[in-house]
Amino acid sequence: MTILYATVDDLLESARGSLERIDPLEARSRVVAGALIVDIRPTWQRELDGEIPGSVIVERNHLEWRLHPASGASLPLAAQGQEWIVVCTEGYTSSLAASSLVSLGLRACDIVGGIHAWRAAGLPVFAGPSPVESVVGAMDQS
Repeated sequence: MTILYATVDDLLESARGSLERIDPLEARSRVVAGALIVDIRPTWQRELDGEIPGSVIVERNHLEWRLHPASGASLPLAAQGQEWIVVCTEGYTSSLAASSLVSLGLRACDIVGGIHAWRAAGLPVFAGPSPVESVVGAMDQS
């Protein structure tokens, strides 16, 4: 059965209804405990606003395939039980993306306010863009 939404705001509200949303400081705490931040923004946005150190770059159109451990196209970091914290620019697209991951049975949430909130919280940001499917700040980047 297909659910139809009258507006994008209705779709977003529905997605967020089944989703945990966290602030940047909670995200940082979870990373220390083993969660991974996944940045779904396109290159131009990462170049404009920077990137979170240690985040994994997976653009939105590949997200589910790269993070689901059984997809056949998953990243090595996509282990069973891995917690994913999705980030975008302001926290809208990340809510839809994280909801999609949750619907696949993955542990996922998103950052309220996105990279803008991260920066406003005084947390570190590296200049971007890093290559897709790399870890920001990893030594093997070119």
